Amino acid sequence: MEASEFKRKFLPLHHKLYRIAFCLTGNKEDAEDMVQDAYLRIWKRRADLDGIDNLEAFSVTVVKNVCLNMLRNRRQDEEIDSGQRQDVAAETDVGREIESRDAMGIVAALIERLPERQRDVIRMRDVGDCSFEEIGMSTGLSPGNIRTLLSRARKRIKEQYLAIMNNE
Repeated sequence: MEASEFKRKFLPLHHKLYRIAFCLTGNKEDAEDMVQDAYLRIWKRRADLDGIDNLEAFSVTVVKNVCLNMLRNRRQDEEIDSGQRQDVAAETDVGREIESRDAMGIVAALIERLPERQRDVIRMRDVGDCSFEEIGMSTGLSPGNIRTLLSRARKRIKEQYLAIMNNE
């Protein structure tokens, strides 16, 4: 595939790919980086593209996988960092630690502890403001499954948040 054909077939998908990446990452810069990374991966596989029937679906899958890989790597890095922060926090005053916690930080931590599908769906819907259709395209889930996962995730976060607040 020549560069001109690649541009003709894939550049019109940019807005859709960006929207999906933004829904998954929740960050404009990360979303743009993920789309560029996806284009690079697709370009490297350009010799194999003739055998693909639906280039749009293929592109969406590549963007989704690139984003999920980045999020997994980031989560692993944050787990390492949080281990270091816990060591420092143990040395600090407990009262100061409690004061420094805010509701959004707690909720963000609770989202990270959700099962992977629930975490991805709640990020896309509640953080990225994606539609059910966009979430379905990204995850392959039906709208019913998405609603169920969202409901369970929100319920779990609410229960765990209330438990944390009641114990403080």
